[in-house]
Amino acid sequence: MDTNKTKMHFTDNYLINPTNPITVNLIGAGGTGSKVLTALMEMNHSLIELGHAGLSVRLWDNDVVTSANLGRQRFAECEVGLYKSVTLINRVNRFMGTNWKAETVKFEKDALGKMPKNAEATLYISCVDSVESRFAIADILKVQNNGRHHRDAPKYWLDFGNSQHTGQVILSTIGAIKQPDSEKYETVASLPFVTEEFGELLKESEAIDGTPSCSLAEALEKQDLFINSALAQMGSSLLWSLFRYGMTDTRGFFLNLKDFHSQPLKIA
Repeated sequence: MDTNKTKMHFTDNYLINPTNPITVNLIGAGGTGSKVLTALMEMNHSLIELGHAGLSVRLWDNDVVTSANLGRQRFAECEVGLYKSVTLINRVNRFMGTNWKAETVKFEKDALGKMPKNAEATLYISCVDSVESRFAIADILKVQNNGRHHRDAPKYWLDFGNSQHTGQVILSTIGAIKQPDSEKYETVASLPFVTEEFGELLKESEAIDGTPSCSLAEALEKQDLFINSALAQMGSSLLWSLFRYGMTDTRGFFLNLKDFHSQPLKIA
């Protein structure tokens, strides 16, 4: 008889029973980030209705809206030239009565190697379009995880990445998350950073042209119309399961939208 236990990660208890809204840094407000923000808005409302303290989101992006963003991202023609982060956060705050914040700078260390102001959060979600940005985020999170135990101490990093037809979402822990004793499951306290586990693969993918697109037609040659929204919905569902069910045996997935194939990444 097979006695192997299913490997399971139990959500940090503070995410389930917080005394204050969970602080979230959403990094990137483009094709994926703008749609993840919508999912976070829906998640926040649902959590509050269930008696949870909800979310407090800070959106980071230094880009402005261009005509190439219209249609594939959550922007209107009247918003061309405005900061993406400010535009989206203002819209969410007006719609839901929240007090979420926008940052019009990159989430990166400054010239002196100092951390960004307001960089501390419990949950980090990255929707960036370069490998360099991912490694920069990983570097910041390693510094943030230096034994701090206050309520905004970093706990999780959820990374979204994609090419034209494919993409992946990977959940990582920032340090070890205390796990309960379990007779049914083999608990796993640490989930590796995407930069540690798939670093070489990420660097190889950087060979793909990452220059800005001047039109929507040109942008669609690099990222198909629905790859961002598909990843946003599936990745947000993984995050929702952490809050709603308090555990997960899956820490991400790989998606190929061209042949409609999704491969879950089980906790190992």
